[in-house]
Amino acid sequence: MTLNLRTMKAYRASIFHFAPTDTAQALWEDDGLLVVGPNADGVQVVQAVGAYRKLIDQYPGVSVEHWSGRIIAPGFVDMHVHYPQTNIIGSPAAGLLPWLENYTFPEEKRFESPQYSIEAAEFFVKELLRNGVTTALCFASSHPESVNALFAQAQQHRLRLITGLCLMDRNAPADLLNRGADAATQSLIDSEALIQRWHGVDRLGYAITPRFAPTCSDLQLRLAGELAQRYPSVWIQSHAAENRDEIAWARQLFPQSRSYLSTYADFGLMRARAVYAHCIHLDAQDRSLLRDTGTAAAVCPTSNLFLGSGFFDYAQAESAGFAYGLASDVGGGTSFSPFHTMLGAYYAGREGQTKEGVSLTPQHLWWQHSAGAARALGLDGVVGNLAPGCEADFVVLNPQATPLLARRTALASTLDELLFAMIVLGDDRLVERTVIAGAA
Repeated sequence: MTLNLRTMKAYRASIFHFAPTDTAQALWEDDGLLVVGPNADGVQVVQAVGAYRKLIDQYPGVSVEHWSGRIIAPGFVDMHVHYPQTNIIGSPAAGLLPWLENYTFPEEKRFESPQYSIEAAEFFVKELLRNGVTTALCFASSHPESVNALFAQAQQHRLRLITGLCLMDRNAPADLLNRGADAATQSLIDSEALIQRWHGVDRLGYAITPRFAPTCSDLQLRLAGELAQRYPSVWIQSHAAENRDEIAWARQLFPQSRSYLSTYADFGLMRARAVYAHCIHLDAQDRSLLRDTGTAAAVCPTSNLFLGSGFFDYAQAESAGFAYGLASDVGGGTSFSPFHTMLGAYYAGREGQTKEGVSLTPQHLWWQHSAGAARALGLDGVVGNLAPGCEADFVVLNPQATPLLARRTALASTLDELLFAMIVLGDDRLVERTVIAGAA
């Protein structure tokens, strides 16, 4: 095949990525070359990655941008984040349910306004990109205006984004519930219209989005399951087993279900491309249910620590073999920064439910927020990595971004030491630029 070098561009720097498997095996090139260019569909993808000295002669005359002292890494994947909650980060509350009542629901009412939604979506998308997040599974509010605003902003900035109308027809303020005399039916009509408008357009995907089982009637959940069956390529997202009070409430409302998590399965809402946030308080049958249905868990450590919800059990998750990845869960989560989220996951692993806990390696932490999260979303080989064929989303990291980072990373003698120093000391300043779809 003849290479069209005029359509390609190469970047020279240290390069960190993962083997194209489902494991957290890191690959490192101290002096690497990343070559990107269009595929047959015109999408900018990775054409080659490896050592500069081995690759450069294969691409004679290609334009090379040299980022000396910098690290190229895959763009981060955030598996669960609420764009209507940006303004309530850091709001104090006794726990999840009071936090929802006192802060979340009043703020989300404001998203009935198209202009408010547009302004919030613009800030939110820019904040994701500023922090190096290039793929995100997001909650919108219960207003179609909020969904349209977020999709439009993501399309403009070429972000790979998945979102959907928040389904809630009971147990929330009346002016926040889905609209219409028959709110359950209308909310699914609105959802289907949004699927047809946005799903699969550019880099956008739709997620059927019950807020969580207690705010959805049996009818709404049943209709959501039927919609998911009609559109197997869309995602499903919700919350499960985050807080013990929430679990008790769900068990009262759905006594016919074996567990809170299994409520979703009973309505046809657990399958590949289904993602449930938190999944802290699970039993062995719940974990088997996740694995057997191909459903993934979004691990939200900073949110769980902030709201006192508990710790994700990494040891049990590994033993059960279900897919999972990391998520910021803004605004219960305390930062857009993947570095803060990875550090929170390290704490959670050390202080998990099992007596022995686990010590998550820096490579595994990073994998959870990139290639592992992409696999959990059903986007393995598409995003979250730099293997040939992956979409050209990556971050350029400056390990000298702060005096302390420069001092500590200069002393790192292994890859794990370097990665862990960036996880512990890093924030948005570490991300020098975000390159998305091949362009900064």
